[in-house]
Amino acid sequence: MRNNRKNSELRPIEIIPNYLKNADGSCLIKFGNTQVICTASFDTKVPRWLKGSGSGWVTAEYGMLPRSTNERMRREASSGKIGGRTSEIQRLIGRSLRAGVNLNLLGENLITIDCDVIEADGGTRTASITGGFVALKQCINILKDKKIIQTNPIKNHVAAISCGVVSGDVLVDLDYQEDSNADVDANFVMNEKGEIIELQMTGEKTTCSEKQLAHMLEFSKESIQLLVNKQKEILGA
Repeated sequence: MRNNRKNSELRPIEIIPNYLKNADGSCLIKFGNTQVICTASFDTKVPRWLKGSGSGWVTAEYGMLPRSTNERMRREASSGKIGGRTSEIQRLIGRSLRAGVNLNLLGENLITIDCDVIEADGGTRTASITGGFVALKQCINILKDKKIIQTNPIKNHVAAISCGVVSGDVLVDLDYQEDSNADVDANFVMNEKGEIIELQMTGEKTTCSEKQLAHMLEFSKESIQLLVNKQKEILGA
């Protein structure tokens, strides 16, 4: 047993909704010591290539505060460009959340999800997706209440979890120490039906067997269902 939890057990999960009063949707999500503030912002200006299409868009931005880690990180704004890791993660968040939305029912409206990591201890991208969906749903509720959209465009709840192989054992929801020592590292994004939206997996130190992959899929599917239930409890849906 690792840190008093089973290999298939999530860290303590907490989602605090309406965390920032000025956002159109927001929450603070905690996966153990990992903490991310997720906000949603609405705009009627869709990307230029969507104008006149009748379709909306959901996009995301991601960042880590300088002291979210053990040593101070330089702000990317000070270097004048977004790093490759940040770009990859925010594109993943955007793709994942769009998979849960009927963009045609959103109309020509844009929702931007901002995910700001205030404390990092592994799983920041999966926490961002899970919390980002909560902020997204809150924003959509506001759009419906204001009659900006007529129909709920949410198709399915979306959540994500990390998984991996550490010293031969399949573990779910890796913290930083486990992640940094993982032989195989994976991130699963799924909807509430258990359908895979995206799977990122890397053999960091060794290859992954079919049996280990099946084991990771089982753990991740169970974990994501728990996260979806948590989302629904928080959102009252």
